[in-house]
Amino acid sequence: MKPFDISVLDLAPVKMNRTIHETFQESLDLARFSESLNYKRFWLAEHHNMESIASSATSVLISYIANGTSRIRVGSGGVMLPNHSSLVIAEQFGTLETLFPGRIDLGVGRAPGTDGLTAKALGRNPMIINEQFPRQIRELQRYFSAENSGSAVRAIPGEGCDIPLYVLGSSTDSAWLAADFGLPYAFAGHFAPEMMMQAFQIYKENYQPSEGFPEPFIIVCVNGIAADTDDEAQRLATTLYQAFVNLIRNDRKPYAPPVDDMDDIWNPMEKAGVLQKLRYSFIGSEETVKNQMQKFQERFGVDEIMFTAHIYEHEARKKSYEILKNAANALPFG
Repeated sequence: MKPFDISVLDLAPVKMNRTIHETFQESLDLARFSESLNYKRFWLAEHHNMESIASSATSVLISYIANGTSRIRVGSGGVMLPNHSSLVIAEQFGTLETLFPGRIDLGVGRAPGTDGLTAKALGRNPMIINEQFPRQIRELQRYFSAENSGSAVRAIPGEGCDIPLYVLGSSTDSAWLAADFGLPYAFAGHFAPEMMMQAFQIYKENYQPSEGFPEPFIIVCVNGIAADTDDEAQRLATTLYQAFVNLIRNDRKPYAPPVDDMDDIWNPMEKAGVLQKLRYSFIGSEETVKNQMQKFQERFGVDEIMFTAHIYEHEARKKSYEILKNAANALPFG
């Protein structure tokens, strides 16, 4: 089995009866805890117009997390690039890399990270997204290059910064793009598992080596909820299940505490839809999640697994990441 690193994706989840200020404090505490456990990176994801997610100003939150930690890589998983000017993102991440050298990642995606009306308010033009997104990646690469010093438009800070770019995706379109650009590929397996295997095959078979990344590199994000027992983990997971039911119902309210019986909340059709979307979720005790990780890695052979955890109580979320790390450390790599 191929060795892999493990990392954290945090959505800055807002919980019922908690403030956004408390959310940010918990994100920083989780980042510090993840660093103490030697997780590789801590990423934050851009979302908008959702009461349950507070990471809309992603670059600002990355600065807060990086300033409160010392070693762990911090980045975006991701910045939704067509929501922004390429130059502004180059300047923002150039500033971050200058403040925290050697620790900043820039993951970029093409989705809006929100609903259609909010996407319009962000200034997106859906008619040109498929052309705009790859062009903006090229623009970022140019702004970060030292060779751009002679250009009429420069990113300062940003120019000459060594900021790795990652292409995010949840479909095969992004796999083709990442392969063609010779960039690492981060797949959203935590909510879009349908085309994951096909996307990985396309990416690996069509990868064009680049100077920074001579070999293909795959990060996959999955849900990870671990506890002392399988039953306890399954109960903690009801917060995740409720969040996805709320998405189906277009209800963006904050995350809810766990419940004893999900059948009191979802109907059979919602249950089937949620469990299908969450098929790549590692839920259970340390031994259970270790076996799940091993089977997953034997099948997919990724370079890095990034865990996201919708767990209501902060201490339980930290404990889950500790158990996941222990489980990964106990795997028989070959």
